Amino acid sequence: MQLTSIIAIYGLFWVMSAFLMLPFGVKTADEAGIEKVPGQADSAPANFRGWRVVWRATILAAVLCGLFVANYVQEWVVLEDINLFGQPPE
Repeated sequence: MQLTSIIAIYGLFWVMSAFLMLPFGVKTADEAGIEKVPGQADSAPANFRGWRVVWRATILAAVLCGLFVANYVQEWVVLEDINLFGQPPE
């Protein structure tokens, strides 16, 4: 596998991980016990920490990308192992 492919796969895992990490650790103004700004949505985060999401996504993406590349090299699970349509193995 080429380095550019690994970087592209890491980027895909990073974006997926960032969206996955967004709701964790977020408190609304009601949960945090602070006053809402006029016009603020009830579900808006009170204290959003974007760098925390970035670091969590970076770590999770590195682990997932590492597992993906290790599976590619070691061939733990290959396409022939996946039985999509219930056909009996040959």
